[in-house]
Amino acid sequence: MTASQHDVLIIGSGAAGLTAALALAETKKVLVLAKGGLDGGSTAWAQGGIAAVLDAGDTFDNHIRDTMVAGAGLNRLETVEFVIERAPRSIERLTELGVPFNQDSGDLHLTREGGHSHRRIVHVDDATGWAVQEALLNAANANPNITMLPGRACVDLITGRNEDTYSGSGRVWGAYALNQKTGEVEAYTARATILAAGGTGRVYQFSTAPRGATGDGIAMAWRAGARVSNMEMMQFHPTCLYNLEVKNFLITEAVRGEGGHLLHPETGHRFMADYDSERMELAPRDVVARAIDDQIKRYGLDYVHLDISHQPPEFVKEHFPTIHDKLMGLGIDMTTGPIPVVPAQHYTCGGVLVGLDARTDLPGLWAAGEVTESGLHGANRLASNSLLECFVFGEAAARDIAERWDELKAPPPVREWDESRVTDSDEEVVVKQNWTEIRRFMWNYVGIVRTTKRLERARNRIEMMNKEVEDYYGSFRVTTDLIELRNLLQAAELIVESALRRHESRGLHYTLDYPETDDVARDTVLVP
Repeated sequence: MTASQHDVLIIGSGAAGLTAALALAETKKVLVLAKGGLDGGSTAWAQGGIAAVLDAGDTFDNHIRDTMVAGAGLNRLETVEFVIERAPRSIERLTELGVPFNQDSGDLHLTREGGHSHRRIVHVDDATGWAVQEALLNAANANPNITMLPGRACVDLITGRNEDTYSGSGRVWGAYALNQKTGEVEAYTARATILAAGGTGRVYQFSTAPRGATGDGIAMAWRAGARVSNMEMMQFHPTCLYNLEVKNFLITEAVRGEGGHLLHPETGHRFMADYDSERMELAPRDVVARAIDDQIKRYGLDYVHLDISHQPPEFVKEHFPTIHDKLMGLGIDMTTGPIPVVPAQHYTCGGVLVGLDARTDLPGLWAAGEVTESGLHGANRLASNSLLECFVFGEAAARDIAERWDELKAPPPVREWDESRVTDSDEEVVVKQNWTEIRRFMWNYVGIVRTTKRLERARNRIEMMNKEVEDYYGSFRVTTDLIELRNLLQAAELIVESALRRHESRGLHYTLDYPETDDVARDTVLVP
């Protein structure tokens, strides 16, 4: 058993985690843990860009209004203002770190995406996330106060109950993590811990999220005693490539922003006119995803078409080089014909409840990014607000920790991970079977359109699986797959319970049993 102590522990090496790390490393020793590779999180997958008011014809009020409209009024206004007013400075800092944002006559090139009233998306071609991730990693690697450890799958947060002298305080002192090379579970302790572990997209059969998005941070925080909020608000991206060879390839929102049309694949009918005649393809994601879902189910389709071939070929190649090259490799030329697309889970709008200082309910634990419910996204995330949230709340967590540093005590001795009563598993098929079953019933019963009966079926499945997974977890040494299965099941339970408690349709939560929207917007808050 290895014990390691640092000033600050950060769980997750994406935009939120590395932003916090770089801000804290000016004066503190920071340890960053990543479950897979250091670039394996969602940040590197973000194609679109970062929303920020940078054009003279745009205003903070416009961006705030667009965010609130997309979020169906469930957003917290103070959070929306807090984030959007800090967006231009975030872009400045990223530019200083060397992110090569696209230029237009000496200024930053701004594109437009669904739900935005103005062009305000700063981008690096159609691979913004990768450029941001690379710049942050380069800066972190060059900083002597930051240590980064890939291949560490966190099992649970270390709290008072793990202290050598048991305490029921709920104070977080770090985390236990599986070293994937050695198979040992190691204890990492710190005065302050930041959760930046991403969302829970892989709880669904079809998702644009990376392989590691299994709700680890949300599940660990819940087990440790933190509240979670609005877990039913699961965003489905309208346009994921439909291809039997390539799974989870996203066709960015910006294709529609630059004039792409959604068409019935057999008749060529531009069907968004039937659902939102004013905004058409630029309606918010929940509206577009439901429209595509309705077309697929109503007409028995496998997919619909997204067509931007009416634009000049040079325009398409210049704006979407990554997507164009990828599709050409699959025999699809987006300059001359349509792209087959289907909706897929894309973003977790709910999560661990945090304030503007990024604090959770638990002393010693902060959180930032997709793992949280900060109040920014409400019932539906506006396109390209997600990376922005990571930068602003990563900074907020770092600032609050620095300001409160003298109050944060050094961690006490904690107990070693106990493997005395477990053995190596000889039935990994149990893990794989349950993983597959969760993702399938969540897609079928807790997807884009819901009913109470479907949600109750999902809850029944979860109740049956809970005992089996806990028995398995208690009997065998942990593996990454087992850790993820346990967290996926916990996340599924939180999503279903939240969905059953919301007796209305709002934003991303659409139920046939309660199709109307209540006059007052209320968060769904679950208390452990």
